[in-house]
Amino acid sequence: MSGDAAEPEVLDLAAVGIGPFNLSLSALADEVDGLSFAAFDRRPAYDWHPGLMFDWASLQVGFLADLVSLIRPTSPWSFLNYLVEHDRMYPFYIAERFHVPRREYADYCAWAAARLPGCRFGASVDEVRWDAARDLWELTVRDTGTGRTAVHAARNLVLGVGTEPALPPALAKAAEVAGDRVFHSGEHLNRVDGLTAAGVRDVTVVGSGQSGAEVFLDLLRRQREAGWAVTWLTRSWGFAPLDYSKLVLEYTTPAYMRYFNGLEPAVRDRLITSQWQLYKGIDTETIDLIHDELYDHLLDGDRPPVTLLPATALLDARVADGTVRLTTAHADTGSRAERTTGAVVAATGYAGRRPDCIAPVEKLISWDDKGRYDVTAGHRVRTVPEVSAGLFVQNAELHTHGAAAPDLGIGAYRGALILNAVAGRDVFRVPRRTAFQTFGQPS
Repeated sequence: MSGDAAEPEVLDLAAVGIGPFNLSLSALADEVDGLSFAAFDRRPAYDWHPGLMFDWASLQVGFLADLVSLIRPTSPWSFLNYLVEHDRMYPFYIAERFHVPRREYADYCAWAAARLPGCRFGASVDEVRWDAARDLWELTVRDTGTGRTAVHAARNLVLGVGTEPALPPALAKAAEVAGDRVFHSGEHLNRVDGLTAAGVRDVTVVGSGQSGAEVFLDLLRRQREAGWAVTWLTRSWGFAPLDYSKLVLEYTTPAYMRYFNGLEPAVRDRLITSQWQLYKGIDTETIDLIHDELYDHLLDGDRPPVTLLPATALLDARVADGTVRLTTAHADTGSRAERTTGAVVAATGYAGRRPDCIAPVEKLISWDDKGRYDVTAGHRVRTVPEVSAGLFVQNAELHTHGAAAPDLGIGAYRGALILNAVAGRDVFRVPRRTAFQTFGQPS
């Protein structure tokens, strides 16, 4: 009997990060016979936007945009099966909810993440290298509890590290000085009680997407108890809604995604800028709730002031004497103003990030002229010719696939494409007709 250690298993597919999209990939991979798969995440357990987990907030897409249903509705990892497992199917049926509470969706994802055999939490991928002799990716994975490291080899790698909170330069500098008074909206529920305890009398929300609207609404609802004035400003022309009309929603389908990927990069960038209401607006239900709250504010008559400032850009933010002094400019008139506030919640969105772990292989990856991944229609990142090992991305291809890239409704479809490519066969049937419209000139 040989005393040599067994050769470590080579994974067919390794995933870095376990957000909703790599979780979807994990759920679909669980059904692929013979596939060696693992997903790694440095966090101890699954957690999804805890700083914005308002009790009253709903998911902006229907429950069918779960981990699997748009590709494999019979999967045991579907939202409907989650309801069955929790004995909530009949209450859900009677409730007639298509848009489920956000906290319920988060609990559903945590339920799947805790049970899927491929998900490994407390495992930080610190470094990715390429083994030229074997044409494999090598992942150095650190156990965040013990500090021990292990090297895992994989034929294919998918990056699903998501995005990170983005602060404009002026607010980033202010946050460095007064992080308890200037912070990103993703930290809102973790920080808002501290504002109350500190006796803050005036709070300003910057940014008019869904997160900004929800933070503003939450601050309004706390106003009677906290006694603060609330200001909401945005550089956009108005506090505009998401466009959820049916034919416009077809711009988040695979059909449009394929068309978009075939366009010239300059055209794609122009379209993304013009299509912001597909993914950056406010859902109409939240707008209605805000207006109801403002009307109640009007009736009360004794609440601190509330100010809404559209077309107002933030130019500078300075921290002095326990306050934040903002310099703003009006987009239409060009006039400038100085405003003083006790705290700023920056609902200024999220930006794609290049994970530190891929630094050793950056020169093997094809980047566009703006430093973004060069991604094929199948979500594979182009690499130098000598690398045949597959590299894929999830939610890092807004610039190559359009507004569908961050949409939960595309998660199962994208996961199926990746798994079909890894398996070298059609393990999953992907839908062929997803839109009534013909994008581009008919052939």
